[in-house]
Order: sequence, then C-alpha cells, then structure tokens
Amino acid sequence: MKFALISLGCSKNLVDSENFIGILVNKRGFEVTSELGEADIIIVNTCGFIGDAKKESIETILEVSDLKINGNLKKIIVTGCLAQRYAGEILKELPEVDAVIGTGEIDKIEKVVEEILADKRVVESTKMDFLADSETDRVLTTASHTAYLKIAEGCDRRCTYCIIPQLRGKLRSRTIEDILKEANKLVASGVKELNLLAQETTEYGIDLYKEKSLARLMKELVKIDGLKWLRTYYMFPDSLTDELVDVMKNEDKICKYFDIPVQHISDNILQQMGRAKSGDHIKGILNRIRKEIPDAVIRTAVIVGFPGETEENFEELKAFIEEYKFDYVGVFKYSREEDTKAYDMENQVPEEIKEKRWVEITNLQSKIAESKNRNMLGQIVEVMIDGVSTESEYLLEGRTKGQALEIDGKVLTNDGTAKPGEIVKVKLEQNFDYDFIGPIVENEQ
Repeated sequence: MKFALISLGCSKNLVDSENFIGILVNKRGFEVTSELGEADIIIVNTCGFIGDAKKESIETILEVSDLKINGNLKKIIVTGCLAQRYAGEILKELPEVDAVIGTGEIDKIEKVVEEILADKRVVESTKMDFLADSETDRVLTTASHTAYLKIAEGCDRRCTYCIIPQLRGKLRSRTIEDILKEANKLVASGVKELNLLAQETTEYGIDLYKEKSLARLMKELVKIDGLKWLRTYYMFPDSLTDELVDVMKNEDKICKYFDIPVQHISDNILQQMGRAKSGDHIKGILNRIRKEIPDAVIRTAVIVGFPGETEENFEELKAFIEEYKFDYVGVFKYSREEDTKAYDMENQVPEEIKEKRWVEITNLQSKIAESKNRNMLGQIVEVMIDGVSTESEYLLEGRTKGQALEIDGKVLTNDGTAKPGEIVKVKLEQNFDYDFIGPIVENEQ
C-alpha cells in the first residue's frame, strides 16, 4: 500500500506530518511516495490559521479529490488545523474525503486507515490532548543533517486575533528528559542542527515546572556530543528572560538568532491584540539583546490593518521598523477569523488599506535588508551546507547561523566542495535579495 502526504503551513505542522509518516511506515509497513499519481492514500495535513492558509488548504484538497475521481487514488485523509476547525463541514461539503483527523489525535492514524479501507467515513477530532514524545514514530522529511524538535504543543495565551488555542489546545510541555532522549536519537542518526519549536518556545515548561524553562532546556541540549547548532523559534516578547539571553550569548552551539514576533508597536494596538505590555517594553527587550549580543540576528513579524489601526499607529510601526532595522520581518495583513475576539471589534480596516500598508512595510524592509546585506560583503562566515542548490546543479547552498531553515535566505557557493551537514567558511562576494554567493575558503576540520 502506497501513500503520499502533503504538508501545508508551519514547521510545527511538518513535525506532525513526520509522525504520520513514521507511524504508517514503521507500524503498518506502508510505502511513502512523493508521486501523487502512484498513491493509494493521500493525506493532506492542512493549515487553518488565517484566510490565505485556509484557501490554500481547500484548493489542495480539491486538487487531490480530482485524482480520486479521475485517477487511481482510493482514499483521502484530511488532517491538521483546518480539519480540527471544520471537521463536520469538510465531510459534508467534500464527499471525496474519507476521513478527518484533528490536531490532537495524530496517534489515531492507524485505526483511521483500517476503517476507511473498510469503506467507512471517519471523524477523529474531539480531543486535543495528544503530545508526541521520544517514542512516537517519526520519519524526517528535512535533510538528514537538520531536524525540527517540537518541545511543546498548544498555547495558554489568548491573543485576540488568534485561533490557535482552539485548534491546538492548552500548553502541553514535554519533559526535559524526554526531549533530550529524542534529541540524542536525532544526533546519533546524523542530525547536526536542531530547531526547537512550540507555539511560544519561551513559555516552555510553565505547565510542568511552574516556571519558564527554555534556558534550562537549552543548557542541557548543548551538552550533546555531535550537535553543532541549536536554534529556537517563536519567542513571546514578555517571556524572554535575562537568563535566556545570557545562555544564548554564552553557549557557542546556540545560534544568536532571536525570532520574536512583536506584531505591533503602538500601545493601544498591542493592548487590543492582547500582546506585549507596551511598545517601550518591546524596545527594552530589543535594546537588551543588541547590547548583550551586538551580532545577534533578529527576526520579527508584524500585523498591519488590525481593527482600529489608525494612520498614526501605522506610521509609528513604520518608524519602529526603520529605527530597529531587523534582519528579517514577516509582514501579515490582519485576517478576520471567526471565533476570535478581534472578529467582533469595531473599526475594521478596509482590505485596500491593509494591502497598501502591507506593501509599504514590505518595501521598507526590503531596503533595510539590502543595505544590511551589502554591509556583509567581504566577510568570511560559517555556513552549514544543505546540498546541491535549487538554483543550479553547479552550485552548493547552505545557511549561516543567522539564516533559519526554509524561512530566511541562503548562501550559494560557486567554488569549492563540501558534503551536506558539513560546516565550511565562505567569503561573501555578492548579495541578491536575502541570499549571498561566494567561494568556500576553508572547511571545518
């Protein structure tokens, strides 16, 4: 029996996909294929966070449905956030779909497959308490030298625009011991870079240990022999502690990479969003990082067009982006999602204004990034090689410690050889957009 899996949305969802693959391959003996036309079963692991993601998920399901109608595909399973949010509607409106599995019942995949092969239609989406651990089957879909490591699931915060707590449940942290067990397995299999994931990694451990425990966890992870780089994502501003900054400053294996989605800087908008205490508080955090770690790479995310965002609020956000000159900024147009507090807020911003503001911030950040990247030309930097470039078979590509997997730029090498996972030194000679190109000047011994 062959199956294919399409994973949409975030890297946290990708880890769930890897669990699905692991369970079906290791426990059922199924064969996974990348060729959709060869598959007997296709799993679509969806995203349902914002409007654009929902649209992509629905379009993908419809495309797969056509393979069932006009091809050899036998069964379709829809999983993930969209499945959790609209389980009943999916089965009702999409008769080609055979099963729906929510985010909290990943371990039901074996049972579901058995039932749909017996021509039953199945829904498993009532619980949100599953938490994968070091014993949960998993097959990596990333390159063999890098892996995501999910340290917690769910979220206890109630940002007014966000549906995630209703899709993923309450914060559920894994124990440090269990995370270390999986991390050691991954490194023993050849992984050299670990990327820590949670909805808010800086909230890790509050439920288990009654305190923020990310720094404690990272201090244990860096002790693993063979691990070269450790990176963490999705830091909630108010939960970024002095201890964590110190650990990231002083541990060589930890990438000096801060992914801090601030969302806005105007006090009234932050309050309406349920985000950080104040704009000054956010600036204080950023100033502390820049003072303690001058070469830190900082990524953020902002939302434009949130209900009540005035032109004055928007200009304050632009000025903030201009002043702090982030390395990377994800710019999002506010998506009005039902079942969130912001959905019913007054002064909803028209779509054309959202679009205009999105373009302005995007263009501003592009200019900032271009300037910062030009200033890096001539430097010699460490690069972890990921493999042959997607740009050209004659080039290798990799990333610096300041370039996260999949979401940031990359470094192309036009001279020298290296294997995937190898760390080399590259002289940056050209830049284009967020990418660099240059020769390998030295390989790590």
